[in-house]
Amino acid sequence: AMNRVQLLGRVGQDPVMRQVDGKNPVTIFSLATNEMWRTGESEVAQGGDIIVTLLFLCTLGDISQKTTWHRISVFRPGLRDVTYQYVKKGSRIYVEGKIDYGEYTDKNNVRRQATTIIA
Repeated sequence: AMNRVQLLGRVGQDPVMRQVDGKNPVTIFSLATNEMWRTGESEVAQGGDIIVTLLFLCTLGDISQKTTWHRISVFRPGLRDVTYQYVKKGSRIYVEGKIDYGEYTDKNNVRRQATTIIA
């Protein structure tokens, strides 16, 4: 069994550090990834050299793009602190971790799903 996620994208806002119910602190931020494809083709151009991919797509026709936002949580003490100190809004970073499908109760006492990448 394997649960492994690799993301390369831009940070949406400065990370925040939260502490809940006396548990260890966690650093949280959002990360945007972009997928690009030529209009009329379903195949997505991912990975590899982004510039080469863009040049290749430009020669083929119109480009469509989709942005996906990911919630990143950093629990590991050293990594958590470094992330909070040095990662800023707009930073382009590589994140490796696992996907976690959690549940939480919001302020209206409604059970909600929360998908998080544990970095």
